[in-house]
Amino acid sequence: MKETSTTTSPLPGDTDLPSNEEEIAALSTHLPATLKYAVEDFFRLPEQTAFQLSPDGKYLAYLAPYERRNNIHVRLLGEDQAVRITHETDRSIGSFFWASDQRIVFVKDSGGNENYQLFAVDKDGANPRDLTPFPEVTIQIIDDLYDDENELIIGLNKNNPQLFEPYRINIHTGEMKQLAENVDPLQPIVQWLTDHEGRLRVAIRMVGGVNEQLLYRRKEEDAFEVVSETSFRESLSPLFFDFDNGDVIFCASNLKRDKMAIVKFDLAAGKEVGEPIFAHLEVDVSSLHYSRRHKVLTEVSYTTWKQQHHFFDEDRRVRYESWRKALGNYEIVVVSKDKAEERFLLRTYSDRSLGAYYYYDGTLEEPQLVTQVSPWMKEEDMAPMQPVTYQSRDGLSIQGYLTLPLGHTGEEPLPVVINPHGGPWVRDSWGYNPEAQLLAGCGYAVFQMNYRASTGYGRAFWEGGFKQWGLTMQDDITDGVNWLIAEGIADPNKVAIYGGSYGGYATLAGIAFTPDLYTCAIDYVGVSNLFTFMQTIPPYWKPYLDMLYAMVGHPEEDEEQMRATSPVFHVDKIRTPLFVAQGANDPRVNIDESDQIVKQLRSRGIEVPYLVKYNEGHGFQNEENRFEFYRAMLGFLGKYLG
Repeated sequence: MKETSTTTSPLPGDTDLPSNEEEIAALSTHLPATLKYAVEDFFRLPEQTAFQLSPDGKYLAYLAPYERRNNIHVRLLGEDQAVRITHETDRSIGSFFWASDQRIVFVKDSGGNENYQLFAVDKDGANPRDLTPFPEVTIQIIDDLYDDENELIIGLNKNNPQLFEPYRINIHTGEMKQLAENVDPLQPIVQWLTDHEGRLRVAIRMVGGVNEQLLYRRKEEDAFEVVSETSFRESLSPLFFDFDNGDVIFCASNLKRDKMAIVKFDLAAGKEVGEPIFAHLEVDVSSLHYSRRHKVLTEVSYTTWKQQHHFFDEDRRVRYESWRKALGNYEIVVVSKDKAEERFLLRTYSDRSLGAYYYYDGTLEEPQLVTQVSPWMKEEDMAPMQPVTYQSRDGLSIQGYLTLPLGHTGEEPLPVVINPHGGPWVRDSWGYNPEAQLLAGCGYAVFQMNYRASTGYGRAFWEGGFKQWGLTMQDDITDGVNWLIAEGIADPNKVAIYGGSYGGYATLAGIAFTPDLYTCAIDYVGVSNLFTFMQTIPPYWKPYLDMLYAMVGHPEEDEEQMRATSPVFHVDKIRTPLFVAQGANDPRVNIDESDQIVKQLRSRGIEVPYLVKYNEGHGFQNEENRFEFYRAMLGFLGKYLG
């Protein structure tokens, strides 16, 4: 990306601002006496989590702490004694799955740099192997090849850091075979899709930086041909092939409609087949489930204010209703099942509980408890998360969630923490949020809103946020604060704002552009300068750079606006106390973003508590770092909100 004259702040590497450890430590000593649970209770690693059944249904694998890092453990179903099969002490294992009855694969990065490597190990801990020992390379899982016990299909950016190419890899030896090339950075392939037999037959290619081409071939020896071309503003997202592996695939699509719907698409004809399989009037639907064994669609799931289900398969519906009757009014998710689809692992949760894992098979009258996720936290001590709606100043309905401290009578306004989500192209949804529960336990209300640009509410709502960082997107947050004040919920003299990633940008924008609104602010891995943010994106984001220009702003064409909406150029307006936290290895929001805002404020004689962790990336994963951050956060809020 070409540098522009608008970048007056230092480029990455020009600053080296240390954490002011003494001030951070001092903040951490001022924890509220009203908090029933310790900070560690909210953010410690669960004793057992992320359970997965082996394909034959005989073993359970799960993550559990070892030396304060999550490692994989395996035990026979129905037994308590487990074997730890990994020994990571620097970084928790990110995710894993059974590649066969004998072998488990997992991914892990280094210090939060998001260069994920692929590893494999036998279920008894034998024969560990680093399958992708390539520095500065990251992987994608394209197909786990469910019926192949020896191989996976992965994407690797080892030939060009901007481009992922598909490989078939042996999980025992690490031997790889490249399946296709991805050599043109001007027309990069950004997604690959296999059929049910693991044959690579569909790809998505970026053209002109902002258009997407759907490519198709009937056989792997054939050349890919263009089926359709759409603007990135539209979506034709392939999910999986129909069960005969022919020309028809299931897709999530908003072509000629505002909301995403589940459709059938004929690749040979280049068009949708018949009416949508399922659509919703108010929200996008993009998640479709099926049975591998029975080769039928089972359900769609989608989110209004909470997760909803629509069943296609009667057996699946009856089974789900029986689980709900046995387990109560919790969300229920099937997290794993055996290959025969006769044994299931379920996960429950709610807004007040991280829930539990249960085992179920056809011989049982009801699911059997495997473990509670956080048994040290009592559900009755947690605060409910309420869905709310308010109007923006230009008439949009903004959906959000409000968490009030237990016992609040509504007679007096509360100190409030405004918590805009990151992304920004995601959404908040109903469920257990440890940050909200921690803050509510200290007597603060917590307000989360799905400002325009949030996904899930249709194309128009999403596009409404294009090039609106610091403008109408920020207005939606401000309007939410004013709504809370007008409703008598928020004490106007005790409103804090806290967010991570884009939420960190919104925090800085809030105190730069509405400096009288907030009492204090916490920026967590947030963007401060839109110009340098664009210059420091990871290399594998480069194919999407023109899309980012269209969605955020172009550094030359939109120079005036980007300067006007970059908080670092408006530090003279900031008078709100600010606390900044950053991971030094963050590949998404470079540490320079936090360095810049801290340096500019300190140059004006304003001391900013600045917590930097040099073994973290985009958000703190290591347990001890989370503890330190949230203790300091509570001390900071207590100092300014009371």
